[in-house]
Amino acid sequence: MKTFLIPASALVLCMAAASAFAAPGTVLRNDKLYSQPSASSKVAASVPKGASVNILSKQGGWLRVTSGKSTGWIRLLSVRAGAGGLGGAGLGDVVGAATTRSDPSRVVAVAGLRGLNDEDLKQAKFNGEELARLNTWQATPAQARSFAAESGLTTANVAALPVPQSAKTSSPWEAN
Repeated sequence: MKTFLIPASALVLCMAAASAFAAPGTVLRNDKLYSQPSASSKVAASVPKGASVNILSKQGGWLRVTSGKSTGWIRLLSVRAGAGGLGGAGLGDVVGAATTRSDPSRVVAVAGLRGLNDEDLKQAKFNGEELARLNTWQATPAQARSFAAESGLTTANVAALPVPQSAKTSSPWEAN
């Protein structure tokens, strides 16, 4: 009997510790929970906007969460970290989900790049062929005007940005 109690006690302690590391979150829009961190994987459940979830882990642009009796993966930008409901501060709350329990001395600044780590960024190299391929997707001004007119969009004059000035500052990114 005692040999059964030791593994059972260890299991209960592990489950309690795992739930202690879960962070609360709120779903920002109706979304699906996937069985794997991929939109092409099987849908495990659906979660409505405003639902409370527990954030278990993060992988790339995905969060592993529990919602009610369902557990699955949801897109990172579909969840606001914290228990504040839908009235939170916004993007900072979403970013908080991505950086929960991270080392504040290891900040990697990226804009719009999800799923890349600092090693991926250090190994990045210019690829002229890919840039040329990307430019084939560019819309001409006439195509843009036509699309805007078909969509009922109107022109808005926006002041030009100031001309960039070269800065003589030292940055740790210069060495990369």
